[in-house]
This record gives sequence, C-alpha cells and structure tokens, in this order.
Amino acid sequence: MNVSDDISRAKRKAVFPPWLDITVKVGGVLAGLGALYVVFLLYYGISPQAMDIGYQPEQPVPYSHALHAGELGLDCRYCHNTVERSAFASIPPTQTCMNCHTAIWPESEKLLPVRESYSTGMPVEWVRVHDLPDFVYFNHSAHVTRGIGCVTCHGRVDQMETVYQNAPLSMAWCLDCHRAPEKNLRPVSEVTNMTWVAPKDPKAYGAELAAAFDINPPQDCSTCHR
Repeated sequence: MNVSDDISRAKRKAVFPPWLDITVKVGGVLAGLGALYVVFLLYYGISPQAMDIGYQPEQPVPYSHALHAGELGLDCRYCHNTVERSAFASIPPTQTCMNCHTAIWPESEKLLPVRESYSTGMPVEWVRVHDLPDFVYFNHSAHVTRGIGCVTCHGRVDQMETVYQNAPLSMAWCLDCHRAPEKNLRPVSEVTNMTWVAPKDPKAYGAELAAAFDINPPQDCSTCHR
C-alpha cells in the first residue's frame, strides 16, 4: 500500500465534499460579524443619548429654558408647536427665535448662530436630548391630548438652565405608566403647566380622569415597535 492508496481511501471515506469546509468557515465569520452588529445595535439602544438620566449635551446656542419657560412663562407650545397634532415635538425654526430677538438682544454674541441661521436659511444645529432608538415609536400628540403633562417625561424644564434627560425613557418605565396611568394624568388644559398640582390625591384624581375620558393605554408590543 502506498501514499496514493491512502489518499484514495480517505477521499472515499469523506462524508462531505471539500468545498463545504470553506463554506462553514465563511459562514462562521459572517455569523460572528452578524453577532457583533446585533451587539452594536443593543449598545446604541442603551447609549447615553437614549437612556441615561442626566444626559446634557452642549448646544450651539446657550438657550435657557429656566429663563424662557420659567421666568418669562413662555408656553411649551410656542416653540414646540406641533406637539398636539404630530408624533414629534418640533424643534422651533429660527423664525420663532427671531420673533423676539429682532428687538431683544439683537446684537448679543450668544445669539450669533441664530442670526447667521436667519440670514442664510440654514437651521441651527441643535443637539437632540431625548432621542429614542430607531426601533421605538412614540407619539407626542397621543399623550398630551390625553392629559400627560410635559413634566412627566421631561421634568421641570422651567427650572433647567440647560435641558437634560430627566427620566430613563426605558421600556419598563413606559410600561409602568401604561399599566397605571392614573398617577400621571391631569386635565388636558394643564399639560404644559409645570407647577400644576392635583386638587386632591393625584392617583385618585387621575383615576377619575381615566374613567371620564376612557384612558386605557395599550400594552401590546406593536404599540411602540412597528
């Protein structure tokens, strides 16, 4: 028996063709890359921009909510004017800022990016603070038109010099409210009132509102994952 006979016998005993070995190796590499991609998506979903309480990015203009919404008493809807009819609470266009600042502090160095935006037509590059993952659907109008106040999710922005993320915005946090919305309900007319206080026990008062307006938030997966 020689070497060629051994090779021939090995080939006859082989169960799988040689090309399958390469296929398995390539498949293993692709599976590994796929796993890394999934890990990346999961990490992005729980990144500071999406989950961390206290996330407070630096903005291109030092806009003070404490001054505008607090001291001056501007209603949230003056700037975020789509919040009652759209899924998104729009970032105000530069024209909204210039409605006041053509006359108020028109030469302020801090407002230079706003004036440049107004003259060029290019938007101010605001940094989103409350940024949910792409696989989550959230509708602002569905909440504020049913009595969920801005303060419930965003905190006391009227006291924030620079806005930061006040709540975790996690699935568990959202489901907690959907399962028991009573503690967060208020009259629709008071949704932007940061200092509103329930006339009696908040949970009992919220239960009355839930019953009166048939507030029963869905809890199925397709509500937020579409």
